[in-house]
Amino acid sequence: MLDNETLLEYLRKAKNGDDAAKEEVFKSNSPLIKSIVRRFYGKGVEGDDLYQIACIGFMKAINNFDESFGVKFSTYTVPMVIGEIKRYMRDNGAIKVSRTLKILANKINRFIDEYQYKNCVSPSIETIAEKFGVSEEEVVVALDSARMPVSIFDKFEEDDDGQELIEKIPASEGEDSVVNKIQLADVINGLSDRERKIIVLRYFRDKTQSEIASELGVSQVQVSRLESKIIEKIRQEF
Repeated sequence: MLDNETLLEYLRKAKNGDDAAKEEVFKSNSPLIKSIVRRFYGKGVEGDDLYQIACIGFMKAINNFDESFGVKFSTYTVPMVIGEIKRYMRDNGAIKVSRTLKILANKINRFIDEYQYKNCVSPSIETIAEKFGVSEEEVVVALDSARMPVSIFDKFEEDDDGQELIEKIPASEGEDSVVNKIQLADVINGLSDRERKIIVLRYFRDKTQSEIASELGVSQVQVSRLESKIIEKIRQEF
């Protein structure tokens, strides 16, 4: 088992494409991966398949881990691997993604945006967990679930009031909701590639403004302004 400093050094190298470093990280965490896989034995997926899926989740954990999260790599890895297995089982009809988890992910992403705006830094996973009264593992799982592809007509349920994701685009003051979802989908399809990408990432994939800014190579403030302009453009179509 690698000590923490050595592990972090290997992780940095692995993220930069060092295959030998990835292998060292993998060997050090192999017992952890196998212990996670055993939790899903007898649930409709072959053991070998489970292990391969778990390895995919582990590699994603290596690529996505950030020391600024303020948690150990193993703490981050467990929910990432579990999430990958559950996603596979969901896609193959074995399980469904928890609506409660989607709601938590949405709330966390909003909190991250607000925290970054006020403090100019991202909150640690510990801070997020304390804010919502959940474990650090639950935070990681929720954030990972927010990256799952979703349909714009999926239900977003909170307080037993089902709402379609497409209805999450804010209506102007006095409006009860965005009008006909089919018309709205047509309007979104008529946006420029950049505008459409911002809307899809923001409202249908629950990305934070900072995440979108990083992906587009602009500032969070620019994304905020662009988002406001796009929403206004959509409203004007109705």
